[in-house]
Amino acid sequence: MSNVAIVGGGVTGLVAAFELKRRNVPFTLFEASDRVGGVIQTHRERGFLAEDGPNTLLETSPKITDLIKSLGIEPRRWYSNPDNKKRFIVRGGQARELPASPAGFFTNTFFSWSAKLALFREPFVKASSPDAEESLAQFVKRRLGQEFLDYAINPMVAGVYAGDPERLSVKHAFAKLHALEQKYGSLIKGQLLGARERKKRKEVAKDRAKMMSFDEGLQVLTDALGGAVKANTLFNTPVATIQQVEGGWRIGGAATLLSPGAGDGLGGRSPALPFTHVLLTSPAHKLAGLRIDSPAGGDLRLLGEIVYPPVTSYTMGFKRGDVAHPLDGFGVLIPKVERRNCLGTLFTSSLFADRAPAGHVTLTSYIGGMRAPELALKPLGEIRKLVLTDLRELLGVCGEPVWEHVKQWPKAIPQYEVGYGRFKDFMDGFERDHRGILFGGHYRDGISLSDSILAGFKAAERVTGV
Repeated sequence: MSNVAIVGGGVTGLVAAFELKRRNVPFTLFEASDRVGGVIQTHRERGFLAEDGPNTLLETSPKITDLIKSLGIEPRRWYSNPDNKKRFIVRGGQARELPASPAGFFTNTFFSWSAKLALFREPFVKASSPDAEESLAQFVKRRLGQEFLDYAINPMVAGVYAGDPERLSVKHAFAKLHALEQKYGSLIKGQLLGARERKKRKEVAKDRAKMMSFDEGLQVLTDALGGAVKANTLFNTPVATIQQVEGGWRIGGAATLLSPGAGDGLGGRSPALPFTHVLLTSPAHKLAGLRIDSPAGGDLRLLGEIVYPPVTSYTMGFKRGDVAHPLDGFGVLIPKVERRNCLGTLFTSSLFADRAPAGHVTLTSYIGGMRAPELALKPLGEIRKLVLTDLRELLGVCGEPVWEHVKQWPKAIPQYEVGYGRFKDFMDGFERDHRGILFGGHYRDGISLSDSILAGFKAAERVTGV
């Protein structure tokens, strides 16, 4: 009978725990802090709502839909406003609408004619060698040209990864793009033909998936998951040691192995009993400090070399009359070539209702990342000035914010850079040499919230073999 230790109470660990509970598999969830949810934290104050971590969830898989139903929070699910689908990119110092359809792409003046003609050439560009590893920038320049890189891919990567396309690996960070080229020889052909395969699998591409949140933000999801597995959760219990013993693995704290009976609500089952499986879902930079006591060795320090750039999220509430831009879209992204302070700004109160009181709007801006990590770590007063400068010049904001909430993440999002395969190979090898230890989470399975949720299901399936 499996008995599972889950290290880390972020969304991957929570989903794995919930799925194991549904399968009647015993488990204990170890969380270092006094709350679960990881980076998902929602703040409500004076009628404004801010998210410290992700702002939206993409419904890319029926497993996500089923999870929401199983938790009983389906009535609280809100889809994003269908009238606000526009996406804006800064070009020439102005927030301009990015064409959303093929017809709009060719009639809109956002891209030059040379960039438009590059699309006609794309199906005839030779695919790279399957063994070659390119940066995203190299890949895009080869297939689509510099302008697409500068004004489509660079801002998108900044908004999603807080990353640098010159350093991110196509093969690892954008594996589906790499697979499309290898299978179909063209991104355009792959998008058309690959859609049929996704439909058979009942999956939805991220650019077409429904965008959702909940009435009180994404923490509704993690709170529901946490409540469902609370009886098997140890809070304020950082894990420092994982020791191989007869029959499996034993979990240890900072000084010694947890003793029988430690923790609350475990129904008398001791977390010191051997676990058949240990699922590691904490961020890679935290796992790097774990000590694995095993005859096969157990050094995880290599995971500490995975790059996590700092990012600061700054949410501001304004009177509606103090913002000139109509805010009729998802938000605005800022290319590196435009030389601004921020990576981009979400029009938070346009995406979902009840994110700002009547007569007000909420804007969430991001600063730092791989583009300018030093900016994310500046004193908050300086960051505030940098954000307001961009908002005033790009969105026509005047006056001062009437409400503010800020969150600094010294280590935000793992970067799947060129050469990232060495980390994946290391984890694969470690799992082979240490039977029962499993890795899962955004450092292995993809950085989006939907990826992290599906990683939890995948981990539970690996434990049960189903």
